Amino acid sequence: MATSAINPFESAKKQLKIAADILNLDKKTLAILSQPKRELSDDIPVRMDDGSTQNFNSLRVQHNDALGPFKGGIRFSPQVSIDEVRALAMWMTWKTSLVGLPFGGAKGGVICDPKKFSKRELERLSRGYVQQFVEYIGPDKDIPAPDVYTNAQIMAWMLDEYEKLTGHHAPGAFTGKPVEIGGIGARESATGYGGAVAVQQVAKLLKLKPKSTTVAIQGFGNVGHYAAQFLHDAGYKVVALSDSQGAIYNKSGLNPAAAMTCKIEKGKIAECYYRGSVVNGSKADVITNDELLELGVDVLIPAALENQITAKNANSIKAKVVVELANGPTTPDADKILYEKKIVAVPDTLANSGGVIGSYFEWVQNNYGYYWTDDEVHERLSKLVISAFNKVVAKSEEHSVNMRTGAYLLAVHRVANAIELRGGV
Repeated sequence: MATSAINPFESAKKQLKIAADILNLDKKTLAILSQPKRELSDDIPVRMDDGSTQNFNSLRVQHNDALGPFKGGIRFSPQVSIDEVRALAMWMTWKTSLVGLPFGGAKGGVICDPKKFSKRELERLSRGYVQQFVEYIGPDKDIPAPDVYTNAQIMAWMLDEYEKLTGHHAPGAFTGKPVEIGGIGARESATGYGGAVAVQQVAKLLKLKPKSTTVAIQGFGNVGHYAAQFLHDAGYKVVALSDSQGAIYNKSGLNPAAAMTCKIEKGKIAECYYRGSVVNGSKADVITNDELLELGVDVLIPAALENQITAKNANSIKAKVVVELANGPTTPDADKILYEKKIVAVPDTLANSGGVIGSYFEWVQNNYGYYWTDDEVHERLSKLVISAFNKVVAKSEEHSVNMRTGAYLLAVHRVANAIELRGGV
């Protein structure tokens, strides 16, 4: 499931330009939106358990804050690059704008392989990240959250370091935290839940009945797992699941909960090809991630990394619907091909917005010191996703464009208006 050499930031700018041309955006505003407001980079020195010190390059890109404080996750990965983080920060700006949140867009990353770290080394790295960028983050400046290979524990260490350095409690400085220190129980599942809501909305639009609707999910981490489980519980037939090492497929359906238990036990999903509770007593086929993308299913959900559907494989996509739970999984060239093939693509800015909506709810509750139930969070989240979905469909039909462009027309227009109102142009 390796990403291609396609530059994600160039893809992000192409997507912006398509919307900007339709909106007749002036050159100065387009120039502002095409580049980050601020880029931060530094090396984090980490004392390793063997007594040595290693330096790890860390990044924080703050794209735009016309609508409110910067917001975006932090990923720990060997694949982190400045252009990847730039693209993710820009996409976050559109995501928060589209669903009506009072946030801008940001993203962070550390170039490292967290799988090789001990718990203590990971803690030192996490605290080091805050030490480098403490001046630029905070509940009214920039609110980080978990992303690829980061989690609630890492947010807990980061929050603790931030509060030590600033000398006061500030639970709203980070989201995706453990419940005990201001997190909310529904945050972990929020992205997958929002994705499941998006699938249900597009299924209604296309008149697909849940019990006969087949779903393939590329990526079985936190997001893919919860999306699979919510859809399974809603009666959809999840027939394929994958992680970075391979995939399993069974046309009769898979049990996501049992598959996750098996994956944790075995270490990879491909080892779960024959286990009664996972595949209902029948044997699953072990396939590659590339093969999963080309399955003849109703709904394809890329929930892993960017640049998975490109001009090279878009013609081989057979799904009726693509619902993007990863950030940037489809390139602009592939978008055109999918649209020409009449494949409905629900863009990441809409489909995976549940994560940042959940983060927004956590931030609001931190600021008020008053907490909602998980059911209340899910209900409020559903309303925002459904409202945005309907607006995107309407805007797409109005301009005879795909859903990504429809989403961009709404999101970019809102940010551009905020810049103008502030006197930025």
